[in-house]
Amino acid sequence: MDIIEMARELGKEIQKDARYLRLVAAREANDADQNLQELIEKFNLKRVELSQAINSEERDVDKLTQLDKELKDLYQDVMTNDHMIEFNAAKQELDDAVSFVNQILMGSVNGEDPALIEKQVGCGGNCASCGGCH
Repeated sequence: MDIIEMARELGKEIQKDARYLRLVAAREANDADQNLQELIEKFNLKRVELSQAINSEERDVDKLTQLDKELKDLYQDVMTNDHMIEFNAAKQELDDAVSFVNQILMGSVNGEDPALIEKQVGCGGNCASCGGCH
């Protein structure tokens, strides 16, 4: 088996992993949450409205301030939704695992012993074995 086939096999294994399955379930829960979908739609519309107000020839500072506040409030509502909280936690968990896999691969490419590569928490400043930020 060549390394491309091995990478494809790794991809299949990732899709069986509990962290991946958790993310899929969280994404489906987000999609099924009508309240969350409405909040996201309102947020997107408010963002467009704010962008148009910013680009308007006649800028109304009070209107911009109000739109910005409304946008931030909607963002807060989206991000504090239980399904969105679970989605973000699941995504972070999977991202951390994939980052570590990438760290092992990059360390191996740089000549390190894959069995000795430990998970880095944060940036250690040595980019030689870095799998990339976040």
